[in-house]
Amino acid sequence: MLDSLALLLEKTFLLAHFNFFTPASSKHERCAKRREDSAHFQRGDLLEVPRTLFTHFGIYLGDNKVAHLMPDILPALTSNKSQIQKVVTNKRLLLGVIYKYALVRVDTVEDFAFGSPVLLNAMDTTLRRQPLAAEEVARRAEKLIGHIPYSLLWNNCEHFVTYCRYGTAVSLQTEQFCKVVRKTVCSKTSSLLSFLLCLFIMLYTGSVSIFGILPTFIIPFTIWMAS
Repeated sequence: MLDSLALLLEKTFLLAHFNFFTPASSKHERCAKRREDSAHFQRGDLLEVPRTLFTHFGIYLGDNKVAHLMPDILPALTSNKSQIQKVVTNKRLLLGVIYKYALVRVDTVEDFAFGSPVLLNAMDTTLRRQPLAAEEVARRAEKLIGHIPYSLLWNNCEHFVTYCRYGTAVSLQTEQFCKVVRKTVCSKTSSLLSFLLCLFIMLYTGSVSIFGILPTFIIPFTIWMAS
């Protein structure tokens, strides 16, 4: 049961961070930054790691260390620092998403990157915002090290780094995901399908009453007006 739930949430987690939802212009701008290496990193830099299906973010603290936010269930179950500091497995991560428990942790650049190329300060161009002073960025990240509430859409690793570097927590991945969901749900096709579904349920259950008729027309009408 736990494995099935973890698999389902893994798909949801990947969908919510799907690179398909990243604006096309920012994809091009970010690709141009991939040639940077660790020799160019400065304290307070914003680092991005493009995974296969999502992007992970962190703040460089110097001395080959990166602060980054990761959902993790293990700190809620044990205080053993040696176990917690090990690389977070998918099951730990997914259970952390369910429990909404996360840590801002410090890892080496290599552990943070996990074999992927690291992009340097690509969001400066994407967001078109002036970053805070480098030392202030790093200090903000260091102050948040430890347990932090987690939300897949409203308080994830991208919110963490944008708060540290720009003073405002935003997530482009979340915004793109919500736009796609809104376009999908608030469409004429969804309106028609919801009408047919409500009509089928009403006829199948025989609930031809005011409580059956109202949802049959109100829900599709609301979606239609929002589309």
